[in-house]
Amino acid sequence: MERKTTLRLAMTPSQKPPDEQSAKGEAISPWRDAFRQLRKNKLAMTGIVIVCFFLFIALFAPLLTTHSFDGYDAASRLQSPSAEHWFGTDDLGRDVFTRIAYGAQLSLQVGFFAVAGALLVGTLLGVLAGYYGRWLDMLISRIFDIMLAFPSILLAIAIVAILGPSLHNAMVAIAIVNIPIFGRLVRSKVISLRAEEFIMAARAQGMKNSRILFHHILPNSLSPIIVQATLGFGTAILEAAALGFLGLGAQAPLAEWGKMLADSRAYIQTAPWVAIFPGMSIMLVVLGFNMIGDGLRDALDPKMKN
Repeated sequence: MERKTTLRLAMTPSQKPPDEQSAKGEAISPWRDAFRQLRKNKLAMTGIVIVCFFLFIALFAPLLTTHSFDGYDAASRLQSPSAEHWFGTDDLGRDVFTRIAYGAQLSLQVGFFAVAGALLVGTLLGVLAGYYGRWLDMLISRIFDIMLAFPSILLAIAIVAILGPSLHNAMVAIAIVNIPIFGRLVRSKVISLRAEEFIMAARAQGMKNSRILFHHILPNSLSPIIVQATLGFGTAILEAAALGFLGLGAQAPLAEWGKMLADSRAYIQTAPWVAIFPGMSIMLVVLGFNMIGDGLRDALDPKMKN
């Protein structure tokens, strides 16, 4: 008794019991650790700079450009890069830099909404399949297998062919083809989590399934979802450009990078800048998201932490 009293008196009022300190540290440190690891990753920081650069161009395109992205000027067609036209002009006299800037808006919008739709639907289906199992898991898993049996771009082409060529339908098609990727990822994570002791303890206490899913399983599944969403952003932009190149995505006179590449095929030898700059833009923004995704994967993986 005397020993316990001595320890209690030695603790100052400002100090917290070790259990409280460790509990608080466990709640905060994983995400702080991940952010610290991400900042140390030079490739990931380079990717962030690239993506922020294109995001800046997309947000402030009206302020950064002095030409119309859909204006025709026959007298200025196929002019090489100059002080007036930084990236030159295309076959209709339109300023290529202006179209690149407005094309960044479309590409980032397609990436965001396509990934958001695939993430929401795929996560929901993956959670249901992984947590409840049995016939529901078998049904959802077989649907995923059928969708993954087709190459993603061919499945997207088939969906757009049914719905009709447009930017909105291309966005829907890209979201649909990415659903099984998120679904299978979440399903495997949920299956591994549902056998954990803290989940079994929650069931033993009579906690409802919805509360277990949204308060315990989903928060512990965020790391792979975040990484896949970042990588999927670049994939969605690439697929949108491919559909635009085939004439199934954005339609004229919208400025979309894939459509710009398609329109420049006949002038690659005589005016290479009309193809180089859209192609470089697609490459850089996809590379940027891939580098961020790789950095997040390393930062959120406990095995990779120092």
